[in-house]
Amino acid sequence: MPQAEARHILVEDETLCAELKSKIQNGEDFSEVAKTHSICPSSQQGGDLGKFGPGQMVQEFDSVVFSTDLNEVQGPIKTQFGYHLIEVTSRTD
Repeated sequence: MPQAEARHILVEDETLCAELKSKIQNGEDFSEVAKTHSICPSSQQGGDLGKFGPGQMVQEFDSVVFSTDLNEVQGPIKTQFGYHLIEVTSRTD
């Protein structure tokens, strides 16, 4: 079964999410941005979600994690929880 490791930043506002993505693309550290801005408990680990398989996250999240390139920040991705920036750090098939 495929497995992935990813980190994310969760915020309530799409505009803020896009601003944070821009900051990361301009050199700010993903982990530090997560610690400062993410409303998810994973923010304490720099947004790290650890390893998980398909179906363990909401569908919108899974779709990105199991189809996108590694080490590229994706988003804003809207889910029932808010807006995410997602970076897949590893994946196995």
